[in-house]
Amino acid sequence: MKKDLISIDDLDLEDVLAYLDLAAKVEAIADADKSGLLAGKLLATLFFEPSTRTRLSFESAMARLGGRVVGVSETATSSTAKGETFSDTIRTVEQYADIIAVRHPREGTARLAAEIAAVPIINGGDGANQHPTQTLLDLYTLRKFFGKIAGLKIALVGDLKYSRTIHSLCRALLLFEGVQIALVSPESLRLPAYLTKAAAGTTTTFRETDSLPDALREADVVYMTRIQKERFPDVVDYEKVKNAYVLDAKMLEDAPKHLKVLHPLPRVNEISPDVDATPHAGYFQQARNGVIMRQAIFLDLMGKANAI
Repeated sequence: MKKDLISIDDLDLEDVLAYLDLAAKVEAIADADKSGLLAGKLLATLFFEPSTRTRLSFESAMARLGGRVVGVSETATSSTAKGETFSDTIRTVEQYADIIAVRHPREGTARLAAEIAAVPIINGGDGANQHPTQTLLDLYTLRKFFGKIAGLKIALVGDLKYSRTIHSLCRALLLFEGVQIALVSPESLRLPAYLTKAAAGTTTTFRETDSLPDALREADVVYMTRIQKERFPDVVDYEKVKNAYVLDAKMLEDAPKHLKVLHPLPRVNEISPDVDATPHAGYFQQARNGVIMRQAIFLDLMGKANAI
């Protein structure tokens, strides 16, 4: 039966924990010992938005499992530039590949692709909607750093309105007991109300603040995000908030010793380079975990999870 990964909302706690456990197994096995698990399989990457980490980590994950990759990394080099519909693109590419990863600026495109295709579809980010593989690697990163996710105090900082990474992560954190989330953003970039309302009936709590130093004092995790210029309808509105929060090493001097700073990357100026040398920096390890988690996702969706 075909399986897709389109939205965190499609997963329950058992599903999420299974992915975390599978990723741990993947990490524990040397590359040489898993290099044939997807031999002969082909991944197609259809990226209609710019990407470095997501696209390359998908490709690295498939290559390390013995598979191969074909793909499109720019709209201008695909037949969409000639007027081909997204539906026709999916119907065509599924003839060439065993699994497809899609990134698109329009919300809902990954779901549409899954409805069309007979091969598994992975959502690599659709507009400001969801980014489920990023969320799974973020959860894996949290569990590796802290040994747990339940009960963590997490500050989400920056663009909470448009960030699909934040939207997916918030939905996933609702599955875990007692998570406390501080929402740190300019008023114009507040988290959408439907996400805070989703916490009703759970043990997750949200609180809003515009003070990053306040959030630092109480957090286990500070999750920074880039203010996304490309999501703003008006560039003037972007200019007003682009430097709203900048984290540097001095601000971390009085932070809890165990605090970790995460970021889905790329960063612009919201994390100063001097943070890189502190023990709090966790974002490059987070990026490495993307390859591990995406290997686990491939194995699961292609029926090979029991092979390791």
